[in-house]
Amino acid sequence: MRKAKIAVIGSSSMDLVVTSKKRPGAGETVLGESFKTVPGGKGANQAVAAARLGAEVYMIGCVGDDHYGEAILNNFKKNGVKTDYVEPVTGVESGTAHIILAEGDNSIVVVKGANDHITPSYIAKAAELIDRCDLVMIQQEIPEETVEYVAELCEDKQVPLLLNPAPAREISQKVIEGATYITPNEHEADVLFNGQPLSESLRTYPEKVFITEGAAGVRYFNGKEEVLVPSFKVKAVDTTGAGDTFNAAFGTAIAEGKDLTESITFGNRAASLSVTSFGAQGGMPTREEVERKLSE
Repeated sequence: MRKAKIAVIGSSSMDLVVTSKKRPGAGETVLGESFKTVPGGKGANQAVAAARLGAEVYMIGCVGDDHYGEAILNNFKKNGVKTDYVEPVTGVESGTAHIILAEGDNSIVVVKGANDHITPSYIAKAAELIDRCDLVMIQQEIPEETVEYVAELCEDKQVPLLLNPAPAREISQKVIEGATYITPNEHEADVLFNGQPLSESLRTYPEKVFITEGAAGVRYFNGKEEVLVPSFKVKAVDTTGAGDTFNAAFGTAIAEGKDLTESITFGNRAASLSVTSFGAQGGMPTREEVERKLSE
């Protein structure tokens, strides 16, 4: 099978992860149980996950000229992600995400750092690469104007674009129309479509909007009816990165030419495996692991 060629445009960061039994309220101090530093960022997570799933992946992004930036680049190389279009920015710190794992869920504060330097002019330098890709994947931890530029560029070049609209923010109708696939969770869909009923949003964009509903699965409208592709039951250890794993797996399958149901099922299976280990990237499965589980 020919490898899917994917460009991931997005953030790279270092995740600073604290685990605690209790999430502190405003003005409250609690004692944590552990602290770890692990590579993350929605773009980097999706790039690493897609590479582990067998795609040929090019990361397009920026890191700082600091220790974290060096570690992020080394992690890409270790996972087989091509870094020809990842540039260290002089005098700027790498992006960081400050994560609290408590009470069975996560809370995250993102500091964008070098990710704010992923500008339209920076993306323009990779236009030739984008033209040769089977799919471009993008998220929203980078400047809004860059997402708009990429949507327009992909539409002009007729390259499929998968937009994961996280973190949630309003986006222009131009971006919605330019994207081939949009994968919000329920909260992101609410922001994206100004609070209109989710069923109405799905019907407005058949086979374009795919709402991820966590353990329930993924919902979309196939032109005739609403479809829920169920997820797989597992014991979750850390849900960080589950959405990124789904997007990478769904995107990889789509880029390989699989149909929607097969691609969503592949994404759901990969995401379910990702939550069984610690860290956004720690549990991201290989192609062999996903296919073995799907065949059981």
